[in-house]
Amino acid sequence: MDVVALREFYANRLGQEVEASITASLSAMWKPSQGERFLGLGYPTPWLDRFSQDCERTICLMPASQGALHWPSVKHPATALTYDDELPLKNGSVDRILMAHFLEHAENADECMSEAFRVLSPGGILMIVVPNRSGVWARFEHTPFGTGKPYSRRQLNRLLKDNQFTPDVWSDALHFAPSAKDFMLKFRTGIERFGRKAFPAFAGAICVVASKQLYQGIPVTAKVKRRVAVPVLVPQGSSRNNRDG
Repeated sequence: MDVVALREFYANRLGQEVEASITASLSAMWKPSQGERFLGLGYPTPWLDRFSQDCERTICLMPASQGALHWPSVKHPATALTYDDELPLKNGSVDRILMAHFLEHAENADECMSEAFRVLSPGGILMIVVPNRSGVWARFEHTPFGTGKPYSRRQLNRLLKDNQFTPDVWSDALHFAPSAKDFMLKFRTGIERFGRKAFPAFAGAICVVASKQLYQGIPVTAKVKRRVAVPVLVPQGSSRNNRDG
């Protein structure tokens, strides 16, 4: 979906229920961010207003393939268009990142994670929302969670660890069916509660909070011991020849 389709989706009733479900998951994992610099990547605008109130500043970078919209307003925009693997920020310039509708559309997920690692300050926080590979939502293309590459928890865990992030807290969202019918949305809250307890593996979205490792790991290889013969005495010829000389 391009940025216009994303905006239209979150403006309708189903999109509003999706926003509420993900908000509940993120709120449970969110820690105070007083005075921090907050970066949103992808299309995180449905949650930026809620989670950026106590931040020192908040900016939003949207990938070129998706397009960009003004946020928070036309008069005071804090958004920019960027390549997903080349963020226009200095090293260690932000304290917290929220990726939403971003990682599943990246051409190279490892390069995107490497850029996130670069711009995060030491001990910075990375929050990710991605479609769940085993969830129902990934099988229907009328929502943003049915496009791009979905992830399993194991795949996302491996991607984080391979790029020097430590997963701290896991959560999930979207346990109700991806339907805008009134009778389905009416019981959304109850279905969400039941799904979290009974079928967490089949949620529509996976949410995770990870921290940047302070020190990048160095691959350790086993040392190969080699025996080297070193002569104790340097040959000087026989003692007799020395006397004859």
